Amino acid sequence: MALKDSGAADRMSADPTKTVHVGLGARSYDIEIGPGLLGKSGNLIASAVPNARCAVVTDETVAKLHLDVLKESLDRERLFLGSTVLAPGEATKSFTSLSGLCETLLGLEVERGDAVVAFGGGVIGDLAGFASSILRRGVRLVQIPTTLLAQVDSSVGGKTGINSPQGKNLIGTFHQPNLVIADTDVLDTLSKREFRAGYAEVFKYGLIKDAGFASWLEDNWTGLFTNDTQARIRTVEICCQAKADIVSEDEREHGSRALLNLGHTFGHALEVWAGYSGRLLHGEAVSIGMALAFELSAELGLCPQGDAERVAAHLRAVGLPTEIKDIEGEDRPDATALWNHMAQDKKVVRGKLAYILVRGIGQAYVSREIPDATVQNFLARKCER
Repeated sequence: MALKDSGAADRMSADPTKTVHVGLGARSYDIEIGPGLLGKSGNLIASAVPNARCAVVTDETVAKLHLDVLKESLDRERLFLGSTVLAPGEATKSFTSLSGLCETLLGLEVERGDAVVAFGGGVIGDLAGFASSILRRGVRLVQIPTTLLAQVDSSVGGKTGINSPQGKNLIGTFHQPNLVIADTDVLDTLSKREFRAGYAEVFKYGLIKDAGFASWLEDNWTGLFTNDTQARIRTVEICCQAKADIVSEDEREHGSRALLNLGHTFGHALEVWAGYSGRLLHGEAVSIGMALAFELSAELGLCPQGDAERVAAHLRAVGLPTEIKDIEGEDRPDATALWNHMAQDKKVVRGKLAYILVRGIGQAYVSREIPDATVQNFLARKCER
């Protein structure tokens, strides 16, 4: 299933706003992509989620930068019910935060016909999405992602969740949003590190199914980092369309949706080891994980060594880590501990771990045929470097 229309950016129409449709029958929804959409969000929500008052969930960083604009837009449509501001960072995805958030939303008198607005990056999207799925047995949800990672990936597809000591996102639900609003202008306020981390998820879409998009990114990635509006809109559109196609085909990850986890089995284990801290951002962990997946595939003779080297070289050129040794700090994870974390992966079936491997760039596939010892030995060598 190739990504749609991944040609040069100059083929974009004069109207920069793009709409990607996620086809899921009665639960279908649109993703609106473009500059300046935050100030129009009240109107967009009123159209897509009729009669819904909005309770906004955000974090301290986003609140300082953007909450006033969102509130003003919601107030114009008489939709604003209230807001709550949480601490930023992966550690917020916990049972404690979930419990407190649900109590806050009930205190705002959120009803079933209302909507929780997840206004932030992947952490806020996952946590607020989870809360909306269980509050009053399910209220409506609007995702307004503010990071590159959330705009191209985590805000789309309905996965919600929190972390546990056993692993990342092991507790959660599938709960599709009613609308996603991706304002590409808000990406200007991201730190360079956060933007780079989000780029790992962008490159992932080229690596799993669209070699042409991967090549386009190799030639055009600097435009994303220097605020080329058209390049940013096009990139978010392509990634969202790719995910929409896969989610429409396999909403609950029984088949092809697992491909979206390229690099995540290794990456999530590294995040658990790092304590869900700022030491290792999710996108950085995914970058290392994708490089490892390509390297393991090359060692197994599944893909050309040159492809593995090309992927690692591009990630390094962007400024992303590709090796476990690249993680800041002197200590290194124990290979056995990493393996134990990987064994808790959501794709485990009867104790058998699924790996997302590759036959080349744009040719990812799912395998359950790799012996555990092979991966354990691979991890041991990578942790020793």
